[in-house]
Amino acid sequence: MKISAITAYATILSALCIQPAIAQNEQSTEIAANPQIDYSGFLQLTEQLSEYRAERLVELDQFNEIAKQRGAIILDSRSAAAFGQGHIEGAINIPFSDFTEEKLEKLLGDKSRPVLIYCNNNFRDNIPPIQLKRAPLALNIPTFINLYGYGYENIYELDGVTHMADPKARWTGEPSPLLLTPTSFSDEPSADDPRAN
Repeated sequence: MKISAITAYATILSALCIQPAIAQNEQSTEIAANPQIDYSGFLQLTEQLSEYRAERLVELDQFNEIAKQRGAIILDSRSAAAFGQGHIEGAINIPFSDFTEEKLEKLLGDKSRPVLIYCNNNFRDNIPPIQLKRAPLALNIPTFINLYGYGYENIYELDGVTHMADPKARWTGEPSPLLLTPTSFSDEPSADDPRAN
């Protein structure tokens, strides 16, 4: 009788353990069933672009030189509100959340033109309108991947870190009073900079 009680207990326990696995499997099937979301495709594209993106990182001086090329466009994919508060001179704004094939084609046109991108994390100021994001979540990364995925392969990404007040950054907009204090325009992140990790 003790054996049948143990067997019954084991059966109930097994059923309880299997139930979450069944629910998780059903949830995974639901996620995979949406043909409009392809996480594994995103991962493949990200991996495919790793070396290419590394070759397309350019320092500020080179960024400015490429921006002078015929047809070159500086794309700011931050929010319209942040763009309105300040941006690199000559940039156009297409908020990342608005990226669609049609909108990019309408605003960028020729897919072979040089497209230069930058984001908050290219600046060390960490004040509006440049609020830093965690380094793995910097807007340059999904912007680069999405542009390439939509067929724009002549992309250059600003590398390094500067200040809004650096004249080479050609920042437009009202500088914050915090920018008026003496600062170094060093490209080396400080130890307390979240992007240094």
